[in-house]
Amino acid sequence: MNLMDLTKIRNRKTLRSSSYDQEGRNKDAWVLKPHETVVLADIKGPGIIKHIWMTQGRDYRNCLIKITWDNADHPSVLCPLGDFFGLGHGIVNSYQSLLFTASANPDCENKFEKGCALNCYVPMPFKERAVIELINESDKSHYQYFYIDYEIVSEEVVKDSGYFHAEFRRNCPFPGWGHDLLLNSKSANIPNKERDAWDNNYVILETEGKGHYIGCNISVTLLKSHSWWGEGDDMIWVDGYKWPPDLHGTGAEDYLNQAWGMQPNAFMRNGSSIFVADTKHYQTSYVHHLENPVYFQKEIKVTIENGHANRLANEISSVAYWYAEKPSKAIDVPNAKQREAIPELGGSLVIKDSQVYTPHQLRVTEDMRNSLKLWPEEIKEYQKGYENNLL
Repeated sequence: MNLMDLTKIRNRKTLRSSSYDQEGRNKDAWVLKPHETVVLADIKGPGIIKHIWMTQGRDYRNCLIKITWDNADHPSVLCPLGDFFGLGHGIVNSYQSLLFTASANPDCENKFEKGCALNCYVPMPFKERAVIELINESDKSHYQYFYIDYEIVSEEVVKDSGYFHAEFRRNCPFPGWGHDLLLNSKSANIPNKERDAWDNNYVILETEGKGHYIGCNISVTLLKSHSWWGEGDDMIWVDGYKWPPDLHGTGAEDYLNQAWGMQPNAFMRNGSSIFVADTKHYQTSYVHHLENPVYFQKEIKVTIENGHANRLANEISSVAYWYAEKPSKAIDVPNAKQREAIPELGGSLVIKDSQVYTPHQLRVTEDMRNSLKLWPEEIKEYQKGYENNLL
């Protein structure tokens, strides 16, 4: 933000929708019945949503935030509540970025389904109408406190503005072909390029139209202790398939603007809101392209390998953020059971049948099949070398 903007006198009106007790008492939370949808704000434009604050004690995956622009027949934002604000798995924590922040009491940090304050500072301009809804897909009542701060502006202010979009994706588990292979082993180091990469990489965003992609958060559940997830390259195709893609990275931690693994920090443009060393199995990291958005004129496909060459079978989910020239449809989300975090039972992570959600299927290549054939011999060599070092 340019602080000089604070000095400008503008012909605007600032308003708020909130959950305050309209009878003047202190019952300031709205209560959503099981499977109820409520409208938090219905705003006539032109306007700009400037800030969303929400706090609640649970249902970070059970509740969905839904935003529809300009009387469209579809939402442009549809995400689980916690994931939208940068916290995956239904875990709460305190962190800060320019676009999103969260604040939890110290005794609640890195725990499931605890009280937490969530803030969104993403500017969301619209021309005719903005409708923000909350959907309670749980079997229990949900208590929600909220502020939605917005400005009513002239048509001139928003005439060239794009519409904000956000959507949630998940694979539980990702259909990795070689989850047991050791990191950087010969068998794991197969080529992944051209149409194999286009078809097999985990998809963060795939949409048509004109706009610019401004980042994402990625949540991973490590299903085995050795399943380091950060070796997958980001590959972003703009306006159709080509090889190499328009943007090709060198590893997930590199795409997230870190290196040599992930570190327990949360910076203004990148970092981790949930760190695996604090949670044993669960990680959420984010990167926001504020100075370097990825512009597209017709379409964009944002992908990342889940481990090099998509060998890992970890659970992975994400939220993509972008602006589009017109309101486009956010994809449908998996149901509430399919969104649940993978629980730890008896010291191990166990995926329930109701949680399995694998819309993305891997196209197995000859390199994958050959590597799996060679792996038993490589294991023998590895074990022999390990035993020799003990002598």
